[in-house]
Amino acid sequence: MGGHGASPVIVPPPPQLSIDTQCRVAASGKEEDEPLSPTARMFHDFYIVAVVGLGTAVDFDPARAGLEVTLVRHPRFCSVRVMDGPEPRWVRTTVNLDDHFIVPDLDPAAISAHPDRVLEDYVASLSTLPMDQSRPLWELHVLNFPTSEAASAAVFRIHHALGDGTSLVSLLLACTRSAGDPKALPAMPPAAPATGAGGAKRKGFPVHGVAPRPAWSAGAAALAGWIVSCALLAWHTVVDVARFVAMALGLVHDPPTVFTGVKGVEFRRKRFVMRTLSLGDVKLVKHALGCTVNDVLVGVTTAALSRYYFRKLGDRDANKGTCLRSVLFVNLRPTPGIQKLANMMESGRHNDLKWGNRLGKKHSLEAIITHAITVTVTKLFGIEVSTSLFHRMVSSTTVQFSNMIGPTEPIEFYGHPVAYIAPSVFGHPSALTIHWQSYTDTIRTILAVDDAQFPDSHQLLDDFAESLELIRDATSTSFRAGVKG
Repeated sequence: MGGHGASPVIVPPPPQLSIDTQCRVAASGKEEDEPLSPTARMFHDFYIVAVVGLGTAVDFDPARAGLEVTLVRHPRFCSVRVMDGPEPRWVRTTVNLDDHFIVPDLDPAAISAHPDRVLEDYVASLSTLPMDQSRPLWELHVLNFPTSEAASAAVFRIHHALGDGTSLVSLLLACTRSAGDPKALPAMPPAAPATGAGGAKRKGFPVHGVAPRPAWSAGAAALAGWIVSCALLAWHTVVDVARFVAMALGLVHDPPTVFTGVKGVEFRRKRFVMRTLSLGDVKLVKHALGCTVNDVLVGVTTAALSRYYFRKLGDRDANKGTCLRSVLFVNLRPTPGIQKLANMMESGRHNDLKWGNRLGKKHSLEAIITHAITVTVTKLFGIEVSTSLFHRMVSSTTVQFSNMIGPTEPIEFYGHPVAYIAPSVFGHPSALTIHWQSYTDTIRTILAVDDAQFPDSHQLLDDFAESLELIRDATSTSFRAGVKG
């Protein structure tokens, strides 16, 4: 296929390797098959969908050439999942790009009349279409028509068994280059300082561990603070793990509300609606309140859901004491930088990088312990039992929440300027999933909703935009009043 009006582009070669490229090989010289992790086996019907808005129409030749030298060479993206035999495993295969590069034939009249709706409907349709399990479990759908925010869109559908969301989004970013320098990988924000529960900064306190004991010369106060921190960590861990076990056993669950999914919600059609907001507004609130970006996003989410809840039920009928819980899945494995992921794709090997699914809930040390519980249960009782417990745990909560950091500068995807990045998921037992994705000076909120349960999903999306605006205005007013005082 030739280009469609876009100017010719050159696909930049991946950077030179700078890390070890050793990988496991059998006596025959061929790479060994890799077993599926317990989490990858639990995610048998979970998928990640990522819509990448592009600033130009898609030029197919450089796009395909770019895929051939990057994503197609990643070990997971050129392997099939084999579930039979004594142990499920990944088996390398030859990738036929035509099986994965999809250009749908859509109604030109509908595209001309309502392009945004056509894009939204098409992405929603992917949530109910089966994926061919005999091939590597990923697809790239190209919708080569303009919408209100982009000239075209590339839609990735990737099986969650290939990796957790953080790793997969990082992998996609490793396929891009800086718009200012086609040979450079995108600039990413610096690593944030370690934070404790609730986002409060704790100097020297790792997210998932105990801070080193201060030197005796630091004084009694520093030592006492360290002891208190350790005691709080232990207490929070015990309480959080107990809650996790109670949810997994079905002993604790959220009350039914307008957000609660019906039985079998994981099999129902999902709609993905999204809105671009100002990252500057989020950071303004962050600095004024002395909190984190994630704290602000959780606050905006709480306010938006409250607005929707009380509007649907009315102040008289709504239960103002209702408490809803969200599951925030985090990657326990240190995420490799996009430079290392680019190196992995160039070599076609893991390069000693840890890859796959290793998730937990980020509360004290609960994330590590719950992951260990999952692995142990799988070994002792089988994948069916651990999958059932995982399903019950997710079903016991109301909302799934995620916040991912994107590039701080404009980027290009195989020579095509990127207008926005919008990842989400489907296949889990939840009627509402909320993702936040930053890119340059914007942040995008993406809602994955049960299509039948939320016919007013765009109104819920408006609640997020209006909640951020209200919080920003209130913060600005309070800040100015404080300065005058």
